[in-house]
Amino acid sequence: MHTLLFYEPGHFHAALTLRNENPRVAARLHLYAQPGPDRESFLALVDSFNSRRENPTHWQLSVHEADDPLHQLIEERRGDVVVLAGRNASKLATIARLHEAGFSVLADKPWLTSSEALGDLRRATAKPPLAMDIMTERHEILARLRQRIVCDSRLFGEFAGNARCPAIELATVHHLYKLVNGRPLRRPWWYYDVGIQGDGMVDVQSHLIDQVQWIVLGKRTGEYHRDVELHHARRWTTPVPRDLYRESTGQSEFPKALVACISNDVLALACNGEIELSLDGVRARLRAEWGQREPPGSGDVHPSIVRGTRCNVRVRHGPDTGYVAQMHLEPNAGAAIGTRLDDAVAEWQEDFPGLGFEAVGDGFRFTVPDALRSTHESHFAMVLENFLDYLDADRWPQWLSPGIRLRYEIIARARELALR
Repeated sequence: MHTLLFYEPGHFHAALTLRNENPRVAARLHLYAQPGPDRESFLALVDSFNSRRENPTHWQLSVHEADDPLHQLIEERRGDVVVLAGRNASKLATIARLHEAGFSVLADKPWLTSSEALGDLRRATAKPPLAMDIMTERHEILARLRQRIVCDSRLFGEFAGNARCPAIELATVHHLYKLVNGRPLRRPWWYYDVGIQGDGMVDVQSHLIDQVQWIVLGKRTGEYHRDVELHHARRWTTPVPRDLYRESTGQSEFPKALVACISNDVLALACNGEIELSLDGVRARLRAEWGQREPPGSGDVHPSIVRGTRCNVRVRHGPDTGYVAQMHLEPNAGAAIGTRLDDAVAEWQEDFPGLGFEAVGDGFRFTVPDALRSTHESHFAMVLENFLDYLDADRWPQWLSPGIRLRYEIIARARELALR
């Protein structure tokens, strides 16, 4: 049985690890945080899990206050796992300190906002105990299915593409004002300070880099100076009018800390980013964008394409699909993949029960049963489950820690390139 400790949970992702009960986690949780909106938001979200009508949780929270909550957490040692989320500028220093004190750490992305934290990154991942980031997209059904396809050379072939049309193109669009767990998300004021939260080169890009690592390397390890070539990186802003800021944060005025980025009562938030790189010789273009308000019925969208010599794997996700992600296979000229696809889907039934496909104009579209789909919010509990698997086995995959180091060094170096 593991006891979870939560330190200054500034982002709602910390509470989402508690969305479902887990028999390996003690019901008594410990929160080390100073009073304020961040702490209250965490408590409110956990309470909503406890009080919901269907499958309520039964978490019991003990709140501990101190002038130095981190010091108190380390001294009291009331549990063995620390969960972190939010305030990314200082996150890696905190992870490294907890790691050196003997705690296992599960921390939300991103772990850094600049390359200055790379020394702490190496310290926190060089040896046990386990420090792991929350990479939720590996639990998304279409990402798992894409991985199966890319690893099937008879279906996909080899990676194809060029500088104009890279082998991998991943995009994601999020919104500053959105619904989470059915309620409007309340963001802390510092979320709009890229010096604390991080900019468009480091935040959602961590997920996109992780997907490229998974697609290209699989379970192999990579090293930055050996396997990565950065081609291009840029960031740009999304305008945040004061009324949007007020609805998002609950605060009527912009704080003084943001004044340098405000003109005519509009904040220029550098939250968007694009990175082009090659990993192990495979070229990829990654684009993360933030809109102002989430369109009704939409949510985050994640269109993508992975180009192969036999077929392309495309995810369509947007208004044209009713905001339901669809995966298509687009055969290349002369590649007859129908028979192999039929065999592959039959082989995959154990892991993807009910998965099917149908012919469409440009190839094939997968039919994914609702039972195989899951929400982004539900993936956090799945990541926690994986994390506990590694702890209970007292070992973890050889690619995990090197993969974390590679991911955040790519992000840090891309940000340096974008700012030149």
